[in-house]
Amino acid sequence: MRDIASEPAPAKVNLALHVVGQREDGFHLLHMLCVFTELADLVSAQPAETDALTVSGPFGPDLPIGRSNLVWRALEKFRARFPDHLPAGLAIHLEKHLPVASGLGGGSADAAAVLRLLGRISTQPVADGDLFALAATLGSDVPMCLLSQTCEVSGVGEQILPLQTFPRLYLVLVNPLEQVSTPNVFRALLHKQNDPMPPVPEPFDRAALVSLWLSDTRNDLETPAKALVPAIGPVIAAIGATSGCVVARMSGAGATCFGLYGSAGAAHQAAHDLREHFPTYWIAATPILTSA
Repeated sequence: MRDIASEPAPAKVNLALHVVGQREDGFHLLHMLCVFTELADLVSAQPAETDALTVSGPFGPDLPIGRSNLVWRALEKFRARFPDHLPAGLAIHLEKHLPVASGLGGGSADAAAVLRLLGRISTQPVADGDLFALAATLGSDVPMCLLSQTCEVSGVGEQILPLQTFPRLYLVLVNPLEQVSTPNVFRALLHKQNDPMPPVPEPFDRAALVSLWLSDTRNDLETPAKALVPAIGPVIAAIGATSGCVVARMSGAGATCFGLYGSAGAAHQAAHDLREHFPTYWIAATPILTSA
């Protein structure tokens, strides 16, 4: 490896998130439909004398560059598992385009991108199963972010079922630039034994079918998150009022909210209108990644 290698870290959006139980160890049982977007952070690496991490991008100043950063921990865990597979030192750079603590799985996506990148530049082949095992040690969202494909997710995030079909759809993401503590949102959740999502249709290949299915789903974390960040409610209402919006909802534990659209034109017009309504918020329009 002589040149710089890079890997995108797509944002994860929970189109639906049902909390269906809680284990004795405190972890919550979830049933989710997750998609990933073309909008992404970017991780790159090149040989160096020693391992180092630098961060740039609009949200770079919000991140630590020490061991608390999942990018750094992903590199450490890969080296510990495969000590002879990498150059003696790697300079890792993270371009941070996604808001921090925003319900978009940004830190998990960054760690997953590092694992994919290290697997690619490894001097010896690394099995997918080994990468997923490492991902699981970094957090419950990291394995699905390693896949970065539309999937049905259950358990505490370890049961991942990729969808074979999903239509080309578009998202508008709106974040009021207030960070949300996921543990605090779960602590504020009153009901932890809720119904799971309805069965995912097969094939799931038409926008109208997605719209109909989503009407029977929800995000159980929305209500407690609204109590912690009151701006979430007006954001969802404003998104839902835009032309062509199929569903307006919060992603993950928030505070990012999304609108789902059937065309790029509708999504970009909605983003334009929402920027006029919320000039200080972070707003982006992006396609959903498809496996086709």
